[in-house]
Amino acid sequence: MAAGLAMRVRLQPEGLVPLTALAVWQRHLLQNPPHALPPAEALFIGRVRSTTASGTPLQALELEHYPGMTEAQIERLALAVAARHGLAQVLVEHRVGRVLPGEAIVLVAVGADRRGPAQRGCLELLEGLKHDAPFWKREWSGGVGRWVEGNTPLSRVQESL
Repeated sequence: MAAGLAMRVRLQPEGLVPLTALAVWQRHLLQNPPHALPPAEALFIGRVRSTTASGTPLQALELEHYPGMTEAQIERLALAVAARHGLAQVLVEHRVGRVLPGEAIVLVAVGADRRGPAQRGCLELLEGLKHDAPFWKREWSGGVGRWVEGNTPLSRVQESL
């Protein structure tokens, strides 16, 4: 990990309460010098939509992953983004398993010395999670599960190993 960078990546099958997770992270930073709360923080909370990609009502979204590999890939993404934007802190909390519409699925929080790097870093990390993190998603609608195509290009995952 980059010197001075505080980072936590956590995948969880249970419910995600984003603001509670953020408060726990901030307490951790304050209790573990030399870390402190940064002058600028940017965060994103994502929730599951109520419809599928084709517009039908969504019953649930199911996310599968390879334990260990997925966390390592997200950590690599986070390290690269932190280096490009000068981030001091990165927190990624992501749900796996079955997630219902309206439930929180992801929390990304980053800290930097200025708002611009924090905002740009948060956006870039979100895009990396969306396109490069090895999650496989299945949408459930009408009792039928359909895999979401094109979400995780397997060739990119294999290249990063």
